[in-house]
Amino acid sequence: MKEELKTGSTHSFSTLLPNLVGTDQSSSALSKFKPALECRTGALHQLYYDPNIENKNLAQKWLMQAQVSPQAWQFCWALLSPDKVPEIQYFGASALHTKISRYWGDIPTEQYDSLKSQLFAQIARFASGSKIVLTRLCVALASLALNMMPEAWPGAVTEMVRVFQEEGGGVDGRARCLALLELLTVLPEEFQTSRLPQYRKGQVRGALGSEWVAVSPLLQQLLRQADSPGLVKARVLKCLSSWVLLDVPLNESEGLVEDCFTALGDPELFDAAVEAIVNAISQPDSQRYVNTLLKLVPQVLQLQEQLREAVQNGDMETSHGICRIAIALGENHSRALLEQVEHWQGFLALVNMIMFCTGIPGHYPVNETTSSLTLTFWYTLQDDIMSFEAEKQAVYLQVYRPVYFQLVDVLLHKAQFPADEEYASWSSDEKEQFRIYRVDISDTLMYVYEMLGAELLSNLYDKLGRLLTSSDQSTSWQHTEALLYGFQSIAETIDVNYSDVIPGLIGLIPRISITNVQLADTVMFTIGALAEWLADHPVMLSSVLPLVLQALGNPDLSISSVSTLKKICRECKYDLPPYATNIVAVSQEVLIKQIHKTSQCMWLMQALGFLLSALPVEEILRNLHSLITPYIQQLEKLSEETPNPSNKLAIIHILGLLSNLFTTLDITKQDEESGDNQPPVKSAPPQTGPNPVVVVLQQVFALIQNVLSKWLNDSQVVEAVCAIFEKSVKTLLHEFAPMVSQLSEMLGQMYSTIPQASALDLTRQMVHIFASETDHFPPIRALFELVTSVTLSIFQQGPRDHPDIVDSFMQLQAQALKRKPDLFLSENLDVKAVFHCGVLSLKFPEAPTVKSTCLFFTELLPHCADVPPVAQVVQEDGKLLLQAVLEAIGGQSSRSVMDQFAEVLFSLNKHCFSLLTVWLKEALQSPGFPSTRVSEEQKDTFSQQVLRERVNKRRVKDIVKEFTLMCRGLHGTEYAADY
Repeated sequence: MKEELKTGSTHSFSTLLPNLVGTDQSSSALSKFKPALECRTGALHQLYYDPNIENKNLAQKWLMQAQVSPQAWQFCWALLSPDKVPEIQYFGASALHTKISRYWGDIPTEQYDSLKSQLFAQIARFASGSKIVLTRLCVALASLALNMMPEAWPGAVTEMVRVFQEEGGGVDGRARCLALLELLTVLPEEFQTSRLPQYRKGQVRGALGSEWVAVSPLLQQLLRQADSPGLVKARVLKCLSSWVLLDVPLNESEGLVEDCFTALGDPELFDAAVEAIVNAISQPDSQRYVNTLLKLVPQVLQLQEQLREAVQNGDMETSHGICRIAIALGENHSRALLEQVEHWQGFLALVNMIMFCTGIPGHYPVNETTSSLTLTFWYTLQDDIMSFEAEKQAVYLQVYRPVYFQLVDVLLHKAQFPADEEYASWSSDEKEQFRIYRVDISDTLMYVYEMLGAELLSNLYDKLGRLLTSSDQSTSWQHTEALLYGFQSIAETIDVNYSDVIPGLIGLIPRISITNVQLADTVMFTIGALAEWLADHPVMLSSVLPLVLQALGNPDLSISSVSTLKKICRECKYDLPPYATNIVAVSQEVLIKQIHKTSQCMWLMQALGFLLSALPVEEILRNLHSLITPYIQQLEKLSEETPNPSNKLAIIHILGLLSNLFTTLDITKQDEESGDNQPPVKSAPPQTGPNPVVVVLQQVFALIQNVLSKWLNDSQVVEAVCAIFEKSVKTLLHEFAPMVSQLSEMLGQMYSTIPQASALDLTRQMVHIFASETDHFPPIRALFELVTSVTLSIFQQGPRDHPDIVDSFMQLQAQALKRKPDLFLSENLDVKAVFHCGVLSLKFPEAPTVKSTCLFFTELLPHCADVPPVAQVVQEDGKLLLQAVLEAIGGQSSRSVMDQFAEVLFSLNKHCFSLLTVWLKEALQSPGFPSTRVSEEQKDTFSQQVLRERVNKRRVKDIVKEFTLMCRGLHGTEYAADY
């Protein structure tokens, strides 16, 4: 057998795995391509060269099956023969790797050495051949080594080095050297992606670590050899990059890392050297080797001249690489280096070098791509400084606060927009990357504020003040915009209410000459960020509100102006009555002119809802009349037209505007910040009479019914109608009471004609709020009974086409049980049918539907004690529910919903213990149920574990999780652990 392996015979593994050859699936697959198998390469030729895509797909499918079949051991060596083209040889090598890495257990122990020898021979042969085939063979041998280490192949790496250093085989030394480097490079990479069990990974990592002594001298010798070709040195650096990822101690790779710094001077080796250095110093364990890190600091600092030259010459690749090295050292080891107090000047110099990288000239991402890499370093350094005890922290702050003030200047400079002509030439992708970059800068500034505090705002304010009061005409709008952007970044998330510079800033804003869209946007967003401050200083509203209202008319400022007005109306609504007429008039004008896109129109309506909430009822009604009359008239006109796509969009738009207005128009809400026993600081004026929203809804109710009559078949229109009432109910709560009866009637008619999920969702909302109120119980009960009856008829016809209706129906039933279980006492409600629909719904493939159904049952089962119809149906048919739950756990449902099924099981155990004991025994005694993969003993254990847990729901979830893995054949697998 060993001789056969060495010769590469096509039958070398014909007797290796006799028990696996000829399994049905593989035989079937291979028989389809018997002619191809006979010529060994037909399928590959078909895959690579056949122009017919169907033939290609068929060939690919067959080849994937063939690769994992037992026969692969027979044909892979034949495919590697010298007369084959590289694509075919590559497939042979890949098949070998697949067999070794995935089916290691199938290889008899006595064949290990033969397989190893054959792979060595093939690698030697391909050392001067195709690179892609060589790499694949190296990966196969690496996989073999990992599976054999450490017991079956001790000193594997040492042997690899020895074998390839020996003369012979007709292969020249340079080719053997490159093949050895390729093998050593892929070995750690294969380890990182291998499927070894966790305990084996630890053993193999240890074995590989001990073999570094065989690799290190070889790499050092090749790097320092004056006559080593550039290609060899590049491969050495790549090999080093690969090995240091195995947590090679930094002090043991110190000499090689120094050699990498030398290699940075060679343009051909530069990229590989950067990668090796960055990988070496980025390993978490390397922070233990402080002395080595301290030696690296001056080596990194020595690169500054090379960095400056690269920047001056526009050599982005070199500057990027050097910056990566500086950042890797600073970011990974800032705390360790900070603690070396006697070396503080060296670390400060490194920080300043990184500052240079942050401020590298050019606009990101067009002229430079490096500065964004540095932002995490500044977070890390600040965290490390602030984590020291107070006394030590004070010393570091003295050194580094000036650095962070400088950082703010650098970041605001980098955040500046380019000249208008240049920005116009950027692609949309570049503009989007720049926008994201500015968001990252914004986050950094917000974080830096924690260190610099109020002094940072004062610093920004002074600069902005000097800029706006300067007579210098050369000042660009970009500079002003960047400073404002800095303010906005901080004010958006930090409480600036106590800052003494904000009044001055509000005073400066009207002095800004806005001649540019980007500047105008930032002005708007800055005002929006200060909305909470304006609520505490309403006298300043008159300075900025005119700017916002003016911007509303500019479509280019749509998002910023509308969102800012919405923030002001939300935060300052009780101070806005003097401005209300003007705000409504301007808003109406821009809405009529259709200046804004749909989403901004909706925001604007929400803003007006906030605004109107603070007015007296008669003023609300007057403004509402003025605001929505044009839309009501338009809706009346549209309702008379024959339905078509154009007027459908118009109807949905108008209904959306009304929904969003009613979402925020709440005259009962008071300031949430007032204390429990204290009068609110600001509140709505006392209101009398019916709620304005209810008044309007009652006025337009007939019109909405008319629209529905024409569009009842269209789910989007029905959804838009339901949204108006659902949002109104959520906002008004019990204030909606006058509408309950007529809305219940309309909902029943809608759902009876054409059932839609949105009607069920609105019914659920009504049940939630009004089912417990005596006055409203009759219409709510009638509606609930009607939609239940209609939905049950859907189940009779076949519910699979309506998972959304089933989902909403189950949520409605759960809500009814939670809020008013009396609904299940009604003679008109078929509780048994609802229960059976629930059991059927548990078997749906859609996870949301299953979750809603499980919720229904967890709400239903506790009422066995107090709702006789529920007790009766559970007594009679509870076993069906248990069987459905066990089927799901057995593999019929996704593992993502097992927690929900566990809750149903827990609820059954808690509320129907004696019944569950019997049902479990009966259900689990059926052979092969709920899975053929679990034994009687495992089922019995599962049953006992479940019945024991009547208090600990978390434990039941764990029991179900373990049992479902057994049922699916996944218990103990890597796949199960990763899920």
